[in-house]
Amino acid sequence: MENRQLSRRGLLAAGGATLGSLALGGAAKAKEAPAAAVAIARCRSYERAPVEQSLRSMFDRIGGIGSLVKNKTVAIKLNLTGQPQRFPIDPALPYRSEPNTVLATAQLIARAGARRIRIIETFFPAGQDMALWARYQLDIDAINNVGCKVEWENGQNMGQAKQYARMKVPSDPYMYLSYDLNHSFADCDVYVSMSKLKNHWLGGVTMALKNNFGITPCSLYGGDCGTDGNEDPRQERGPVCHNGARKPAAGVAQELHPDSPRDPGYRIPRIVSDLVRARPIDLAIVDGVESIRGGEGAWNPGVQIIKPGVMLAGKNPVCVDAVCMAVMGYDPRADRGTKPFLRGDNTLKLCEAVGVGTTDLTRIEVAGLSVKDAFCDFGPGPTGQKI
Repeated sequence: MENRQLSRRGLLAAGGATLGSLALGGAAKAKEAPAAAVAIARCRSYERAPVEQSLRSMFDRIGGIGSLVKNKTVAIKLNLTGQPQRFPIDPALPYRSEPNTVLATAQLIARAGARRIRIIETFFPAGQDMALWARYQLDIDAINNVGCKVEWENGQNMGQAKQYARMKVPSDPYMYLSYDLNHSFADCDVYVSMSKLKNHWLGGVTMALKNNFGITPCSLYGGDCGTDGNEDPRQERGPVCHNGARKPAAGVAQELHPDSPRDPGYRIPRIVSDLVRARPIDLAIVDGVESIRGGEGAWNPGVQIIKPGVMLAGKNPVCVDAVCMAVMGYDPRADRGTKPFLRGDNTLKLCEAVGVGTTDLTRIEVAGLSVKDAFCDFGPGPTGQKI
């Protein structure tokens, strides 16, 4: 792990691939992008028994998780999106991680032999008080007693460490050569993305891949990060990550292509692709028991509750998201301007182009419930109007 203080002399736009080399190499890498099985399970209730049964059956159908997690530190990144100060917790609007899915996942991972589980999310305020977690109705006591050591980390700043972890994009970065993250994202053997089956106003959809956008700490990438960072950030990532109106903190990698478009629909999918390679996802779990369509949260006008009654899981996040899109009624290889990518580029194809995983449904084994039987029409996408 590299100390940020030692790099303040200037990690700027040195190294990395040019946009031209990405274009030349993308087709070959897309063709070689790996495929992995994706499991779909029927689950119509958030009662603990059906949630655990659905998760267990999916894990079995993708080859089990014992070899993945045994004697390992397993980090579980939740999807608790939205500032609670502006958008209070409302269990009746199911766009955040559901408490029983978190508990059941932790229990199954512990039973499979994990040495330690770390629950991670980045939220406001950037503190480590357990009351901040409890406000999301998570069963803190039950999770702490799943059978192995459990830790909690709000990754919105440096957290419980003395420095950030510099995590490099291994090859062909789109936006940044590396990202400085809370230590928890590096200090783990296995990384799990727990997300919801949803539309996204700019990204079209938000499942396993887009969940990684939230791992950037606002202390370094927020609108009030300042020159040297801000360990008590109050502003979100919009000015830095969405529209590039300002730079991240001086000690972290700066943009490789500062002349690239400032359009959030261009920037967000590429930052997600970078982050999925800097911090690869080992297990993706997508909750589609109950969700919303038309956007990703209460801040999107016209979102509607939808109840697909399914869960999905797999070990390649691109494959998982591709099957999720098929379940939602979308083409995972769709281009910008077609549903659901009405305002942004297709993150899945950007990840495929750099070899993360395939979007080709003919190469992905679907186990358990079929896509046809799991189908739930999410409509035209994030229109901001009632569907």
